[in-house]
Amino acid sequence: MHEHVAFDMESHVPDGSGGQVRDWVQHHACRAKFIYSRGSEVVAAARLQGRAIYKVRIRQCAAARTIQADWRMRDLRRGDQTKDLPGEEYNVREVDAITDRKWVYLVVESGAPA
Repeated sequence: MHEHVAFDMESHVPDGSGGQVRDWVQHHACRAKFIYSRGSEVVAAARLQGRAIYKVRIRQCAAARTIQADWRMRDLRRGDQTKDLPGEEYNVREVDAITDRKWVYLVVESGAPA
């Protein structure tokens, strides 16, 4: 597994004036493998809109089993490295932590709002 990724969960932080601001907090970092996925009509339509959909495999562990579909994944080897949480961002769309005892499989999407 050559890729290095991190998973962030959404957090609400007080803004100082009684409201809250949406922020991301890193929960888990690990190695990953991006798996080629054959295109389908849905994938082809997403590409027309400038979104990329990837399948990702990570090792099963307690932290990996807590990843949820409303989190985001960051590819730490690509993207903007100057931000507080660096890397190219992907929205987690699906999480399969029960099919295989050794791996957690994810479907992630780039270029789409969270």
